[in-house]
Amino acid sequence: MKTPPTDRPVTIKDIARKFKCSPSTVSRALNNHPLINEDTRKNLQEYAQKVGYQRNSVSLSLLNKRTGTLGVIVPTLNHQHETAIIDGLQSMLQPQGYLMNICVTNESYLLEKEYVEKLLANRVEGIFLSISQETYDSGHYEHLESIIQRKVPLIFIDREYGGFEASRVTIDDYYGAFAATEHLIKMGCQRIAHLKGPQGLAVTEQRFNGYLDCLKKYQLPINEDLIANTNFKVDSAVIPTQRFMELPSPPDGIFGVNDQVAIGAMYVVREQGFEVPRQVAIVGFDDSPISAYISPPLSTVRRPGKQIGAEASRIFLGEIKDRTLAFENLILPSSLIIRESSLRA
Repeated sequence: MKTPPTDRPVTIKDIARKFKCSPSTVSRALNNHPLINEDTRKNLQEYAQKVGYQRNSVSLSLLNKRTGTLGVIVPTLNHQHETAIIDGLQSMLQPQGYLMNICVTNESYLLEKEYVEKLLANRVEGIFLSISQETYDSGHYEHLESIIQRKVPLIFIDREYGGFEASRVTIDDYYGAFAATEHLIKMGCQRIAHLKGPQGLAVTEQRFNGYLDCLKKYQLPINEDLIANTNFKVDSAVIPTQRFMELPSPPDGIFGVNDQVAIGAMYVVREQGFEVPRQVAIVGFDDSPISAYISPPLSTVRRPGKQIGAEASRIFLGEIKDRTLAFENLILPSSLIIRESSLRA
């Protein structure tokens, strides 16, 4: 009997034909069934290894009613924060035998919806989701409802939507923004501009509210001319910052919704002849790796990305072990990192 062709995977039926026995005998031998003679088992197992036989994981998953796969849906992988979250997930879940399907939406609602449908069709055992900007804008959450209906654990990571009974792990964006704004005030800033994120996004609004409430606490005026939206990208800060600096009374402090826009703002401020931090103090948010190495080093708010992933993993493992557990809403602390970009003499 010839060895099976190498242009297709070797099957149990191929091995059965080689040894002139039934496929069920081969299956039992490969699974060390005690009713199969020890020598027969050894011969079949050695041959299977020699010809590169691999078990059909899909068939096994259907048999065992589990796939060992998970879905992770994030808006982007352009920032260190998202990769740190995924690192936290992997560090906890890979040792448990889980394989993660990582999906990037690029802030698209349609892509997010498509990924959810495909992940459910592939019988993932859980979905970790950071909602896209377009999903917030669209107001359509039917794809999330389908996760709940299928009784697949859904855990929001970093960005969440409050209308669903699901666990979530986020950070205290409000406190981080309040602390950043307060630091600028304590540095002597009186006209603090804010480069917001996209309208309606939870992290955008929480950071904006922290900024507003801090100004109110210190009885500083809220000036609409000093507030502008960005899309989190560095170039989206350029035109708004130019407008800030062309005002009759330009800002003496800028709080960026993330490090990217803060870096964009710093570039514009210096291009227009202002000194950082002596004339304009700047603070970002995220503590991205580059923030410590630009000149001057950027003050920022640190987010514990890896801890978000680790805590979300812990919650997931608890939920699959005991489906009666109450949903968790875990808010991790953020922390202000002060560097030269905001330290005014």
